[in-house]
Amino acid sequence: MGRGKIVIKRIDNSTSRQVTFSKRRNGLLKKAKELSILCEAEVGLIIFSSTGRLYDYSSTSMKSVIERYKKLKEEHHQLMNPDSEVKFWQREAASLRQQLLYVQECNRQLLGHELANLNIKDLQNLENTLEMSLKGIRMKKEQIYTEEIKEVNRKGHLVHQQNTELHNELDQFRKENEELKKKVYGERDVNESNTTTNAPHTVSNGYGLQEPIHLQLSTTQAQNNEAQARAMKLGLQLH
Repeated sequence: MGRGKIVIKRIDNSTSRQVTFSKRRNGLLKKAKELSILCEAEVGLIIFSSTGRLYDYSSTSMKSVIERYKKLKEEHHQLMNPDSEVKFWQREAASLRQQLLYVQECNRQLLGHELANLNIKDLQNLENTLEMSLKGIRMKKEQIYTEEIKEVNRKGHLVHQQNTELHNELDQFRKENEELKKKVYGERDVNESNTTTNAPHTVSNGYGLQEPIHLQLSTTQAQNNEAQARAMKLGLQLH
């Protein structure tokens, strides 16, 4: 069964009333804290018990919350008539002018101007502010340089990888070229070698045919021819 609906009325039993107050007070304080954290709201909570005891919670400070409440409450009442509205916007403009003058003065002091009215403490605070600003600027510069160096290294690695691939392709082309040369010139050398071995003493006869010609005669045939010539010569002389 579901939980029954509680009647909202004063609890007559003092003990039960105190227990309920303690539980609901803690829950209310918890919800106020959660609201300030989750929603970035400025929350101020004030609780007085039936015995006059004070319980409060503020996300900033209770004094600033109360002053802000009084100011806005007053402005709300003043905005009800036109004259009050004009005065309100005049005060806002004056406040903005003062803030602008303050910012301009701080800017001039950061640039090293108008330092005559500053004491040692103010100068020390100004120096600390400048050091923190310089530190942040240097960190940002270092971050940018680091990112640029990483990018350059990445591009250099990519170019080196592409260069290596091109060298490998060039070596492959050279190997293929050498193999083609060996196939072409190797077969030509074999053919020329075979031609030289089969016909070592040949000359062309003018018809594109190569016939072997014996350049030397044997010794026995030369002697027989010489003897026949002498016999014919003797025969002629006897006649």
